[in-house]
Amino acid sequence: MKKLLLIAALVPLAGAASAQFQVNPQLGLTYQHLTDDDPNVEFRGTVGWQVGTDFRIGNRAYVQPGVFFGRNVTAVKTSLNDSVVAEGDIIRTNLRFKLLGGYRIVDSYQFDLRFFAGPTYDVLLSVDDRDDDIGWNKGDFNNGSFNVDAGLGFDMGLFTLEPSVSFGLSRVFSDNIRVKDIGSRYLTYGLTVGLNFGDDDKND
Repeated sequence: MKKLLLIAALVPLAGAASAQFQVNPQLGLTYQHLTDDDPNVEFRGTVGWQVGTDFRIGNRAYVQPGVFFGRNVTAVKTSLNDSVVAEGDIIRTNLRFKLLGGYRIVDSYQFDLRFFAGPTYDVLLSVDDRDDDIGWNKGDFNNGSFNVDAGLGFDMGLFTLEPSVSFGLSRVFSDNIRVKDIGSRYLTYGLTVGLNFGDDDKND
């Protein structure tokens, strides 16, 4: 019985050892919008940036954990009785943790086309009111937010390109009295370029 349990435990480890393992440092741009939920507050996404690393473990089907540091910018305009009260840019610095799953639709030596999707979690590090007009700070935002991400990956030898979209599941704002009624969520578009390091053997 002990021998059977030992074999059962070693089989998954053997499979993991034979799987491809790649490290993918990446950098790129983001465009983060907040969904409109209050007639007196208007949001408009602008360009931000991100840098981080993904890890791909598996063959045709794979898991893709990763961590990214980013700065996202949103233009905000508040109004009252159709008159603009304040207008400015809010910059949020965050750390994003990913746990994605993917599948290589095209799997060749020269070119890979991948689809991936899964949950991510953003940890809010800081908030900067660029023009000091809006008056929001880190306390007006939730400290973390859950998201669902999806995207495509294009691998060409050493290089990788990934367009993606992230749908926020959590409210952006905290329960502070001045923002508690705004139920906006994040909608983030991303585009990264990076490098592939590691095992690129095709085992399928």
